[in-house]
Order: sequence, then structure tokens, then C-alpha cells
Amino acid sequence: MGHALCICSPGTVIIDNKRYLFIQKLGEGGFSYVDLVEGLHDGHFYALKRILCHEQQDVEEAQREADMHHLFNHPNILRLVAYCLKERGTKHEAWLLLPYLKGGTLWNEIERLKDKGNFLTEDEILQLLLGICRGLEAIHAQGYAHRDLKPTNILLGDEGQPVLMDLGSMKQARIHVESSRQALALQSLGCVLYAMMFGEGPYDMVFQKGDSVALAVQNQLSIPQSPRHSSALRQLLASMMTVDPLQRPYIPFLLSQLEALQPPVPGQHTTQI
Repeated sequence: MGHALCICSPGTVIIDNKRYLFIQKLGEGGFSYVDLVEGLHDGHFYALKRILCHEQQDVEEAQREADMHHLFNHPNILRLVAYCLKERGTKHEAWLLLPYLKGGTLWNEIERLKDKGNFLTEDEILQLLLGICRGLEAIHAQGYAHRDLKPTNILLGDEGQPVLMDLGSMKQARIHVESSRQALALQSLGCVLYAMMFGEGPYDMVFQKGDSVALAVQNQLSIPQSPRHSSALRQLLASMMTVDPLQRPYIPFLLSQLEALQPPVPGQHTTQI
């Protein structure tokens, strides 16, 4: 299900009959690289993710990541512009062309503010959390769990809206474990909320390494008192970080709470939880 790709001149590639110019490297992981490219047909910038595939299983996993993107058309989930598979001798590279969001990641923003001695305001936190929950709701509605939710996997769009990325870790959840899936998502989301509120994670490994989320499940969280946060927001965090998974609110209930906590329109009253 790929599209033909060719390297047509130094620093340019063609994907889906459109030419893209290499601008600079954005980052790299164990077996993947992300480059900033410009579409010469539209002048827009894109992030080109290249995944090195050493065996057939790697090819299948890259294809699966592309398939996950195609499941969604949602403002809070990163869309896939194009996908192709490039042969390199006996190996392959999977290329995913994604929108480039210049706002960077949520963690970049938290760190930027922290360096200046600042934090996200409560209104900003509530807006971000609402968008993240809406993205998660869409993922759950398709029967999947993200499984690697953390501030480094949440991008900020041009209007500051949160956009979930890195869908390669998503797994299909069986119907009878729906409550467990949502409980795990709320635990990870609670760690994201903690980072937005205090500029750090309750356990650093929780949001830096997806498979370490159990560290948070096993420990009761002590929420710092801060004049920056309302009692309603602290109560919301406490409910999401409860050790017993069955006592945590699920996404639909959390969405209703967040909508009630949004900044009121002038002249209207607000509802507190």
C-alpha cells in the first residue's frame, strides 16, 4: 500500500508525484529519523519520518503505523499526508510524510516556560487537557489504546491545540478489557496533567518511557499545594492518579468535568466539580 518514491536530485525527493526539498534534520531515534522538508508544489513544511526496516516484521510495523493514522480524521490526532516504502538493497525504509507543527511538543513548551520560571496557566491546562481527551476519545471509539501517552508525544498546533502523535505504539483492545484500557489511559493522562501543572513528572520515567506507567499505579501520589491551581483542578488530578484503576474516572466523565471547568463566557456562571 505504498506509493512510488524516488530521489530525484540531491536534497529533494518525490512522493505521490510531488517534489519535496530537504531543509534540516529535526531528530532521530533508535531506527528512525525525522527531517523537515518543504513541498515545492505548495510551499508548506512537512515532517518526513524515515523508519529503517531490517526485516519483514519492521516493514509490517511501519505499515501498521500508517494504517493507524488512516483510521482518524480528527483535529487532535496527527494526520498522515503520504506513506511509501523505499528499497535499499535487501532492506527497506518506510517513509511517513506528516504535517510539521512548529509549536513543537508539549514537553518542549513546559521546558521553555520552566526555564523562564513560568508555568502553564490553569486556563491553558484545561484547554490542552480537553483537546487531549477528545483525541483519546476518538482512539478509544475505534477500539484502540494509545499506550505511549506522554508530553513528548503531544504536539502543539498553530493555534496551540494539542495533537496526539506516535501512533505506532497503539494496540487494539479487546472488548472485555475496555475498563482496563481506559484506566491505564487515565493514569498516563494524569501524569501528563501533573507535568503541565508542576513542570515535571511525578515519576520521570512515566512520561519518558511508555512501558513504565506501572510505577505510577503502585504508588499513591501526593499532590503539591500551589496557589496557581484551583481546588477543582487538584481534585481532578487526584481522581486520575488514584491507585485503584476502578476508582478513576473514564474519558467520557472526564470530558464532562473539563467542559464544566472551561473559562466561562463573560456574563455566564461556571460550574465547579
